[in-house]
Amino acid sequence: MPLIKGKSQAVVSSNIKTLVHEWKKEGSIGSSHPATKQKAVEQAVAISLKKAAKSRNTQPSERKK
Repeated sequence: MPLIKGKSQAVVSSNIKTLVHEWKKEGSIGSSHPATKQKAVEQAVAISLKKAAKSRNTQPSERKK
């Protein structure tokens, strides 16, 4: 499961694809065992964004007055 290093959208989506493929093949992503494909995709997104040092929340926060 060698994930690609980088912060671009292409790298993150490639890592997600790799992790979901691993889940289909082995039934696990790393040490976790998601029961459904939806849970596996959520876990893959979290791992990929963590690897890229990005946040899932992309909207800027509003300034308080």
